[in-house]
Amino acid sequence: MNIQKVNYQKELEKLLRKLEKEQRVPTLLIHSCCAPCSSYVLEYLSQYFKITVFYYNPNIYPENEYTKRILEQQKLIQDMSFKHPVSFLAGKYEQEKFYAMAEGMEHIKEGGARCMKCYGLRLAEAARQAAADGFDYFTTTLSISPLKNAQKLNEIGVRAGKEYGVEYLVSDFKKKNGYKRSIELSKEYGLYRQDYCGCEFSRRSSAMR
Repeated sequence: MNIQKVNYQKELEKLLRKLEKEQRVPTLLIHSCCAPCSSYVLEYLSQYFKITVFYYNPNIYPENEYTKRILEQQKLIQDMSFKHPVSFLAGKYEQEKFYAMAEGMEHIKEGGARCMKCYGLRLAEAARQAAADGFDYFTTTLSISPLKNAQKLNEIGVRAGKEYGVEYLVSDFKKKNGYKRSIELSKEYGLYRQDYCGCEFSRRSSAMR
C-alpha cells in the first residue's frame, strides 16, 4: 500500500496566509537544535508569530559543546532583527534522560531508531513546555536539515502535541531554499557550525568518516 507523503511546507503556507488574513499574531514555542538551523526559521516565522526559542537538547555531548551551542543561540537572538518579539528559554541539560533513552541503541546507525527516539524526547518536552506556558503552537527547527526526515519529524511532533494538548506547527524548513539560507545567515552572523549532530554517538560516527 502506498502512503501519500504530505507536503508540510504547503500546509504551513496555508496557515500563514490564514493568519495574515485574520491579522492574528499567535505565540509559538520553537524547539531549536542550534543557532545555525534556527537562523532561517526565525527570519521566516518571526514575520507571523511572537516566538520563544526553547533550547532543550540533552543529547549534546560533551558539556562544553552544549555550553558553546546555547551561548551561540542566545547571541544570534540578540544580533538578529525581527518583525515580532523573539525571546529565549533554556531547558534543563538532562543528559541522564538521553542516555536512558538510548540504552541498547548505542550502535544503531545515525538517522535510525535512536535518532527517532531522541526527536521524540525533545519534542515531548517542547510540547509539555508549550502547554504549560499557554502557547498557541510549538514546532522544531530540526526539519531544516537535509539529513532529517521531515515526514517522521512531523508525525512525532503532531503526536506530542496531541498528548499535551497544544498544536504542532507542521513544517519542512529545508524547502524554499531554507537550508541554503541558513548557511548564508550563519556566515552573515559568524555562527559556529558544528560538524556533528550533537550526541556522543553522532560525534563518534562523524570522526570515523
